[in-house]
Amino acid sequence: MKLPDEFIEQLRGLLPDEWEKLAAAITSSEPSVSVRVNEARGVGVPQGSRRVPWCGQGFYLADRPTFTFDPGWHAGQYYVQDASSMFIAHVVSHFVHEPVRYLDLCAAPGGKTTAAMQALPQGSLVVANEIVPPRARVLADNVIRWGNPRCVVTSNAPAHLGRFNDFFDVIATDVPCSGEGMMRKDDEAVGQWSPTLVKQCAQRQREILAGVWPALRPGGLLIYSTCTYNRQENEEIADFIVQELGAESLEVPIEASWNIHPAIDSNCRCYRFMPHRVDGEGLFMAVFRKSGNGSRQDVRVKEKNAKKVDEIGRNWLSCPDEYTIGQLGDLLVAVPQDIQREVAALRSSLNVLHAGVELATVMGRKTVPHHALAMSLARAEDAFPSCEVDYPTALRYLRGESISVDAPRGHVLISHERAVLGIANNLGNRANNLYPKPLRILSTHVPAEKPLVLHRASADCR
Repeated sequence: MKLPDEFIEQLRGLLPDEWEKLAAAITSSEPSVSVRVNEARGVGVPQGSRRVPWCGQGFYLADRPTFTFDPGWHAGQYYVQDASSMFIAHVVSHFVHEPVRYLDLCAAPGGKTTAAMQALPQGSLVVANEIVPPRARVLADNVIRWGNPRCVVTSNAPAHLGRFNDFFDVIATDVPCSGEGMMRKDDEAVGQWSPTLVKQCAQRQREILAGVWPALRPGGLLIYSTCTYNRQENEEIADFIVQELGAESLEVPIEASWNIHPAIDSNCRCYRFMPHRVDGEGLFMAVFRKSGNGSRQDVRVKEKNAKKVDEIGRNWLSCPDEYTIGQLGDLLVAVPQDIQREVAALRSSLNVLHAGVELATVMGRKTVPHHALAMSLARAEDAFPSCEVDYPTALRYLRGESISVDAPRGHVLISHERAVLGIANNLGNRANNLYPKPLRILSTHVPAEKPLVLHRASADCR
């Protein structure tokens, strides 16, 4: 790989004493492979791994397995995420100690969203937004796979969310950038790079921040991050947040052994991850507090389009009294009661792709359980009979093929090693596969063994 000459000159100016090491790391070294486990599903340390220093649920793997063929990935037991990006969990854990309304503004594909959900106090509401529709659908799929019922996925421009004045306690902005930190992994990031792109990205970042700023309550936290190296998109934007938006730069406690580089030519407290220093890709992060001290805005919107149908699907939830069940079109949706007003307010103004738990699709007189219900941590243990299948059968199910199951007739949960993969309708001689078509494995290859082995942290792995 040959780096652009102008990019090399930029590195020289950025890190006069270290640029050669950084350039060598980008062009000559192999990226690490890391996953973050979903402890809520009862899984623990991956076999043959070592821990990511700044994330208790993060682990480096010895090599890169083919995750597509691992039922555990499809079951939401872990998320494949670069170790540097896991720093968001450390930041959230340090600053947030009570339930909040949390917005992940540029959230796709969902790594930082699911990391934040893991780190936030119980009772928090997470809104994950992505403006690009195909990426927003991937985000929703990953949120559903993770299983947290207190997340809303939207697809809107940042300025639309900015209309929710003083609504959010924390806003995370992992903004679109020139992608210099991805050059080691992605040749396209090298090919598309130019000084003009850097300038365009920096301007867009200012617009995004200014557009969403009104939605952050006084005293609330803004987390700003990019996956790039240059100062224009990093320290200069941090200075803009302080000087133009009036925010306060906050210090994040870190260990010297983590080898995180500080801010370059800025008084703001900034945290730079670079592959010649850390075992991870390029990342920049900084945290700010909005001036003032005020409570978030209350909401008084009633959901007009939802027909209340409390009796349908209640026995599918582990704590049904904590949810309100409504019907939106042909979809039955359960929303935690304590965030019902917030979800209604979001639905009234935004394009909402997912909220709470999709319980079922109503098809005339038939009610077909939804895949999101199967994946949800809010699902009751005895909602449906469970059928344990072996590894080859699990792959056939994940491809959307018909399988035979030893279970009662009707809807059953398909699981592998107690990890639920989805739902099938058992007809007796065969089972109709209800695994969603967009999620299905397309390859017909059958590996000899599972790609990744996860040790169990508890007996329950839903």
